[in-house]
Amino acid sequence: MSSEQTPTPEATGPRPRRLTYAAALTGLEGLALLIGGAWILVLGLTGHPDDRQQAVTGGVTLIALALLPLLAARGLLARRSWSRGPAVITHIIALPVAYNLLQTDSAAIPAGIALGVTAVLGLYFLVNQETTRALGIRGPGAVADEAERK
Repeated sequence: MSSEQTPTPEATGPRPRRLTYAAALTGLEGLALLIGGAWILVLGLTGHPDDRQQAVTGGVTLIALALLPLLAARGLLARRSWSRGPAVITHIIALPVAYNLLQTDSAAIPAGIALGVTAVLGLYFLVNQETTRALGIRGPGAVADEAERK
């Protein structure tokens, strides 16, 4: 039986708030990708884009990319240890996007600030010791230590 099916002793108590916050921020980024992808797809199909095929492809791609953080957020809420990796990747990828949004001279600057804050907070909550313990993630030396005890 894998560790994902059997809850660890740390995972049997109430879910830590930081884990819930990490799941919420990861889900928020996934929802933003989903809404942005749907928006681009609808505009590509109903509007007059320069390149309809590129707009539709971009919209479908964003919708597909939204699945990763949404599934990761669901996994975090269910305390699945596999979910931390995709959530961390999502937040790391959001940082350069936020930086690019901050480089514009438009209304995208507040979106860049919001995305940057969301990504940094999400990373903080995901690498927090309380979250790591709640997900049953152990450091690389923990396997060797456990083998020595037996």
